[in-house]
Amino acid sequence: MNSRRHFLKTSVGAAGGLMVGFHIPALADTPAANPELNAWVLIQPDETVVIRIARSEMGQGTLTGLAQLVAEELGCDWARVRTEYPTPGQNLARNRVWGSFSTGGSRGIRESNDYVRKGGAAARMMLVAAAAAQWQCAAADCKVSRGEVVHEASGRRLSYGKLADAAARLPAPTDVVLKDPCEWNLAGKPMKRLDTRGKLDGSQIYGMDLTMPGMLNAAIRACPVFGGKVKGFDAAKVASMPGVKKVLQVDDSSVAVVADTWWRAKTALEALEIVWDEGPNAKTSSADVAAMLKAGLDADDAVAFNKQGDARAGLAGAARKIEAVYACPHQNHATMEVMNATARWTPERCEVWTPTQNGEASLATVIETSGLPAAQCEVYKLHLGGGFGRRGAAQDWVAQVVNIAKQMPGTPVKLIWSREEDMQHGRYHPVTQCKLQAGIDASGKVTALHMRISGQSIVAGLFPENIKNGLDPVVFQGLNPGGAEGAFGYAVPNLLIDHAMRNPPVPPGFWRGVNLNQNAIYLECFIDEVAHALKRDPLALRRELLANSPKHLAVLNAVAEKGGWGKLAPKGHYRGLAQIMGFGSYVAACAEISVDRKSGEVRVHKITAATDPGHAVNPQQIAAQVEGSFAYGLSAALFGQCTLKDGRIEQSNFGDYPVMKMEHMPKVEAIVMPSGGFWGGVGEPTIAVAAPAVLNAVFAATGKRIRELPLRLHSLKA
Repeated sequence: MNSRRHFLKTSVGAAGGLMVGFHIPALADTPAANPELNAWVLIQPDETVVIRIARSEMGQGTLTGLAQLVAEELGCDWARVRTEYPTPGQNLARNRVWGSFSTGGSRGIRESNDYVRKGGAAARMMLVAAAAAQWQCAAADCKVSRGEVVHEASGRRLSYGKLADAAARLPAPTDVVLKDPCEWNLAGKPMKRLDTRGKLDGSQIYGMDLTMPGMLNAAIRACPVFGGKVKGFDAAKVASMPGVKKVLQVDDSSVAVVADTWWRAKTALEALEIVWDEGPNAKTSSADVAAMLKAGLDADDAVAFNKQGDARAGLAGAARKIEAVYACPHQNHATMEVMNATARWTPERCEVWTPTQNGEASLATVIETSGLPAAQCEVYKLHLGGGFGRRGAAQDWVAQVVNIAKQMPGTPVKLIWSREEDMQHGRYHPVTQCKLQAGIDASGKVTALHMRISGQSIVAGLFPENIKNGLDPVVFQGLNPGGAEGAFGYAVPNLLIDHAMRNPPVPPGFWRGVNLNQNAIYLECFIDEVAHALKRDPLALRRELLANSPKHLAVLNAVAEKGGWGKLAPKGHYRGLAQIMGFGSYVAACAEISVDRKSGEVRVHKITAATDPGHAVNPQQIAAQVEGSFAYGLSAALFGQCTLKDGRIEQSNFGDYPVMKMEHMPKVEAIVMPSGGFWGGVGEPTIAVAAPAVLNAVFAATGKRIRELPLRLHSLKA
């Protein structure tokens, strides 16, 4: 299996059918020597319960949430639970027993809840069977309670630690029944996170903290122009600088310096003169990209995805037509921890230690880059200092570190990108524009809507083979005709939502919230425009259009009530609304802002946000995610923009790519309102309603309609 792309495609395919014919294979070792009950649960003699988590922890709480689900079915003592990551190499060797390692799209819990719960339930059944066999009684006469099996009639009890060896010898049960969520004791409760202490006392190891005996450090520089290559460099001029061990070309487009410390490697790299072949994009600018997207707004090559009735005829015959054009820029992930990885390569084995959102994608990259078979490669996943999609599908830094390590066999080398490298060589949130047209009949009803999105496709940039007939379904997040991922909630009899694909040379990536972010801005700000044009209350119009979408309507009503919509706001304060469905959840927000008319500064005072994720595994953590999502979403709305000049990103650090500070952060009131019956995500949906709620409030405050982000580009002075 040498093709990374083949590996990824088959991994994704296998994940979808993982639990068909549910089975949890055991290790090949003698069970008594290893008290592993199944792939998910290992119970040690001291009663420690080790729960293995395949998804990545990057601050969002997936580690704790998935452990809660396993522990709920297992019936163990939460105080004795700890977690560990299995490796993607182990997963491959065991026929992908842990399923997908991919952590993105708010899928960590919603796509793996079923089989991890079955892992806990199966382990519980084996422990009960082992106790029943020892007591010579029926398993049905036993129950579990906080890490013990209890025989109710006699009062006898045995701890899980004492039963683990015997239980591990038993065959895995085939008929596993899960608890109804209404019976949960641990899941559904605000349990303390399992990863907090290590972060507080400094014991948590991130990729940049990792040390090894004999380890060297590498700094890297890639061609500043997208699509450019290395033409040449004079290694001799820096080879004798303090600590420098090697100056090398990493791949077609990048050069690295390896030294005893990273700072010495970086210092030598800055002194190295590199000649670049800047390629065909050396003169491309943001203005060029904007012109290309603008042309797509009226082009004939658009592909429709959501179509009902005849929107064009409905617009042509409307008594009144309302039109607007919106635009959203490129954005950088700007994770606090820059890209980094440590690799050790020998002709017999290649190992990589890295923070990654997708251990399987990292392993596939190692296999392809190292030139070694899969059995001789491994990736050890570390906690992430932020991911937001950057450390998922694109694994460029992993390929780089392996290429460096191959040129220094047997020596562990840690590669750390500089902040400037990270800022100017990311995988950026796609740039798009959107033209919206609404048709209104003589009675003031919305009878037609056409949304034309013109812009970049992430899938075309990362997995072009998945584009069929010019269609990228991911572009339409939140605008889907139906389904669980992100359905368009408004009832409009004549609807057309289409996409004219326009791909500039800036590499796209899945940026937290992805296409739902701009789609929510386009839709929710335009609905607000329509309401004001019709002299309707924005809440009343939304309620009318959402009459057939009760879950959309429920979160909207919740934020309107809690946010004080329709009630007198504090003097100088104004409110705005937004709602959408994305990543399987229903979300809404009510923003309360003020605008200093002398300085034009916008102050976001409060955001009331509602989320219906179906099932809530840890309500406290969901509330925390909602709060954090507004820090991310408001950073983009107020400040974030990556611009292109001479084929390169102009922004280089937080000085010219500002993010939210504590002084900017509003009070966030999170309403977690699980309605049951489905599993939605919570890491990304609420980001999408941050910007439109604020922009609608800005209009209420100033009468100015902001249709292009970020907000800091526009003057709001009186």
